[in-house]
Amino acid sequence: MRLLSRALRVAQGYRAAAAASPLSLQAAPAGVRAERTCPLPPRRSLSAPPGLDELFAAPSLRRLLEARAQGGGGAGPELAARIQRLREKEQELRDTRELAQQDESEDFQKLADGEIASCEEEIAELKHQIVLLLIPSEETDKSDLVMEVTAGVGGQEAMLFTSEIFDMYQRYAAYKKWKFEILEYFPSEIGGLRHAVASIVGLEAYKYMKFEGGVHRVQRVPKTEKQGRIHTSTMTVAVLPQPTEMRLQINPKDLRIETKRASGAGGQHVNTTDSAVRIVHIPTGIMSECQQERSQIKNKEKAMQMLCAKLYSAKLEEETKKRNTVRKIQVGTKGRSEKIRTYNFPQDRITDHRISRSVHHIECFMLGEEMLDEMIQTLREYADYESLMEIISENEKKNLS
Repeated sequence: MRLLSRALRVAQGYRAAAAASPLSLQAAPAGVRAERTCPLPPRRSLSAPPGLDELFAAPSLRRLLEARAQGGGGAGPELAARIQRLREKEQELRDTRELAQQDESEDFQKLADGEIASCEEEIAELKHQIVLLLIPSEETDKSDLVMEVTAGVGGQEAMLFTSEIFDMYQRYAAYKKWKFEILEYFPSEIGGLRHAVASIVGLEAYKYMKFEGGVHRVQRVPKTEKQGRIHTSTMTVAVLPQPTEMRLQINPKDLRIETKRASGAGGQHVNTTDSAVRIVHIPTGIMSECQQERSQIKNKEKAMQMLCAKLYSAKLEEETKKRNTVRKIQVGTKGRSEKIRTYNFPQDRITDHRISRSVHHIECFMLGEEMLDEMIQTLREYADYESLMEIISENEKKNLS
């Protein structure tokens, strides 16, 4: 036991019960967030309803933890150790509260308050660690990625918005210290962006970016609007994990490689050399092309990189359909046809429709730093919560069978 327990035992001859106890469910103290340059509203996380305390209060999770503590379900030693440590800390918390009730002097109460707060803090952290250990990581979470952005409905305004979103992700990559390389870039006439492809390489890049795939919608008065009317425009983000050679093997005989002259603005090499490369995967019809570089060899490398990402994504999507034909994914399918977020400039509000969460300060959000990272973290936690619910449900089915 800690300092308070020892002091009270000496003063009162108290003996704590040595018997182990089942999981108790004490509320975790709310954390205090540091001040930021751009104000951030409190985010909903696994420590908020339906969060850690509610999860650990559920008998179904308690049964799952009991099974894992005994080595069931392929539980590793780290998870079993965390569960045991949680039991010990909750027993310590109960004993400390009981001891504090036996002496109401001011000195003991101050000591008790500090001891209780310390126990509650460690219990909250242990619960968080247990949840993370219960949830299996996806095969692609450690992958790099290829990101495609495409202007949607809204003409030139959609292209301007696409350019802003692309720049936001480029800044986010710098914020996360990832490498951001442009593979394709097709600008519009007034400074917007029709279509672009970028490679993002860095620690857990796909794990963070995978929830950004889908339709992004903007509501604002366009620069081209003379009467001050609010328009709604869209753009699409596709986030494709970059496979390793072990995960995806392509037969060179299945590829058709074509070269052509580059088109569009780009200098003297445009329309004078066959530097642009298009690669078609014949069995699937999936195609990629690149004319970003002056060198045909470099364009071929980048086109192949994009093709691999597209083929790997198609393969993963097919496997997911087979595995989860009935399951509804709460945080979204990460597909390019799903409307995921609205940027409402007149109301200075960003709303993520998958988790019904709104934040303000669009200008700060589109800096691609803390506010965007905060939103992505919240999406990850919702996905973790959903995965945990599925694991609990599967364990309950086993218990009934």
